[in-house]
Amino acid sequence: MSDGNFHTIEAKGVRATLDLRGGHVRVFAVTQDGREVEPLHTAPWIDDKTVVDDETIDANLRFLSGDFFCAPFSTSDIEVTTLHGWPANSPWKLVDVTAHPEGGQTARYELVRRVQGARLVKEFTVRDDHPFLYERHVFIGGEGDIPVANHAMTRFDGGGRLSFSPKRYGTTPATAIESDPSKGRSLLAYPARFTDLSRAPRADGGTADLTTYPFGSKHEDFLSLIEEPSNPLGWAAAVRPDKRDIFLSLKNPADFPITMMWFSNGGRDYQPWNGRHVGVLGLEEGRTYAGHGHKASIAPNPWSEAGIPTFLSLDPAGEVEVRNVLGGLALPEGWTRVASVEAGATELVLADEAGATLAVPYDASFLTRGA
Repeated sequence: MSDGNFHTIEAKGVRATLDLRGGHVRVFAVTQDGREVEPLHTAPWIDDKTVVDDETIDANLRFLSGDFFCAPFSTSDIEVTTLHGWPANSPWKLVDVTAHPEGGQTARYELVRRVQGARLVKEFTVRDDHPFLYERHVFIGGEGDIPVANHAMTRFDGGGRLSFSPKRYGTTPATAIESDPSKGRSLLAYPARFTDLSRAPRADGGTADLTTYPFGSKHEDFLSLIEEPSNPLGWAAAVRPDKRDIFLSLKNPADFPITMMWFSNGGRDYQPWNGRHVGVLGLEEGRTYAGHGHKASIAPNPWSEAGIPTFLSLDPAGEVEVRNVLGGLALPEGWTRVASVEAGATELVLADEAGATLAVPYDASFLTRGA
């Protein structure tokens, strides 16, 4: 899938396709145990011309798929742009593709627009037999502070199980993301703070088990999980038994101290959603004051005052960057939920609740920058 709108890189057992129209990952596919795993979500309207050609709809919705980079994350209320900023809503151009010295490819793309005066480069790497997409976003120059995040999505056609690296607490924002019943519905309590992910407060007085998907039907909900800063590796794992796979999101907590969960399960009734965006879970790694927008993220706020970084500071004379890794693994027979994820120098080791382990090739130096 490489043409004017798409570009694909590949290595032995893995390939990734970027939609150049808005910087969304359209395909991330891993061949493992004799079959192909594709853990990312693509919106059901992606080939509907009435949506894709309607420029009154934000590009990040028209081309909604896989994973995309947000700068700023959420509301753009400083620089004039749209939801999630230019990186998620405007074209990217291919700069170059180079061979990885140990097998594989690295592609560099540049956003056609500037972000607060900065050039933004997206660097994707796939490596032979590594079931991962290594992502790096680099701001060159520019000025000011900006909240950033990656916006990865998976989908559950059947049920699924979720697990995470240790978190300090979870929290919902001040208001529900769908508070008008004529447009949609939310089920969680807003605002709320909790430490037990299996008992998140609901608006009806009950609780929701966030370690199981789904916890309800026909709802749209959003929350943030604050990473335990002592974690050497931040991770989120989604087990999809019907697809026989595991979706992984990996990060350095120093880059992205927040994991946001977006439950999009038929809870929006307006265009382009129309109740058909069902079973979707966003696992979004961020350096942001969640859904509060650009201004609130760079101003003093309860998280930043507690020592949780909520923005990235651009360097007019240099570069700043953030990194993350997406993974897709074949689900071993009998596995129910990922209990732990640990990185060695050259492999990532996952353990199941029952104690079984799975080791896959992994470049730990990518997130630690070789430290």
